[in-house]
Amino acid sequence: MKGRTIALDHLNGSEAAALMVDGILQDLLVDTDLPRPGTIYRAIAMRPMKGQGGMFLNSPDGPCYLRQIKGLAAGQPLLVQVTGYAEPGKAIPVTTKILFKSRHAIVTPDAPGFNISRSIRDEEERVRLIEIAHEAMDEGSHGLILRSSCAGADRDEIAEDIQAMADLANTVMQDTTGEAETLVEGDSPHALAWREWSESAEIDTEAGSFETQGVLDAIEELRSARVRLGEGAMFIEPTRALIAVDINTGGDTTPAAGLKVNLAAMKDLPRQLRLRGLGGQITIDMAPVPKKDRRTIESALRAALKLCTIETTLVGWTPMGNLELQRKRDRIALSQVLG
Repeated sequence: MKGRTIALDHLNGSEAAALMVDGILQDLLVDTDLPRPGTIYRAIAMRPMKGQGGMFLNSPDGPCYLRQIKGLAAGQPLLVQVTGYAEPGKAIPVTTKILFKSRHAIVTPDAPGFNISRSIRDEEERVRLIEIAHEAMDEGSHGLILRSSCAGADRDEIAEDIQAMADLANTVMQDTTGEAETLVEGDSPHALAWREWSESAEIDTEAGSFETQGVLDAIEELRSARVRLGEGAMFIEPTRALIAVDINTGGDTTPAAGLKVNLAAMKDLPRQLRLRGLGGQITIDMAPVPKKDRRTIESALRAALKLCTIETTLVGWTPMGNLELQRKRDRIALSQVLG
């Protein structure tokens, strides 16, 4: 099945969205009963964590953890935004750097200035977008980022998006006093799909679209730790401390087998981690290759990471020859969703 398809359906009773490209599942969003990333609270400072440089806050959804203590006092209300899903038994991660995101615009309170996505390189288009930004939003304490989806988009649609986010930012950022309260709910999977998957695609909103579009079959494959890579395979296995990735050549015994399967694994690894909702520390045990091939492997991984929106840092090689990554936890593990 060629082309891009966005399926909006439900999975185990929860709202879900899937992006299929040429018949391959590229992204999957599933709702949970946990606070969604992007949720904005008025939270109350509780106590600092001495030696850790952070502070616990009280929110309507339970304790939050903020990596900041400078200038904060116990009992002080402050506005914070959820940055990702909490690990089991841990506080909700939050930040004071609040963003108001929509399909075309991101409003950045207390970070003035207008910016345009670097992926928009046409100078005439950049001039057009700056003009729209100045007409739709006054320059002040709020900044603005125009996203890549703005390229070629309708002028009124962009302006409406900018104005909506600016109005929301003005309202929320002034609501600084009172008890702990949820001020803005994070986007649901269907809203996120509209916001983030902005390239042209067929939209399937029929009940059962996950089955008709092949999403359920792809999800079933994700239940297994094994990912087939030609004759080789990689195994992705979460542990309490880290995500272990083991790459094997399988039945291929040719001299180039190790490099071939490692390159195939690097190309698919970001997609697999994204679909499985895995983040944190990741350790990759490569199939045997000489040290001279490491740069080639790194280049393949960096190219694949550029296509992934989830922040990932390539930390480097260990003395034992493993490659380590650090990946932001902004998804819930699929294993928790599927049960």
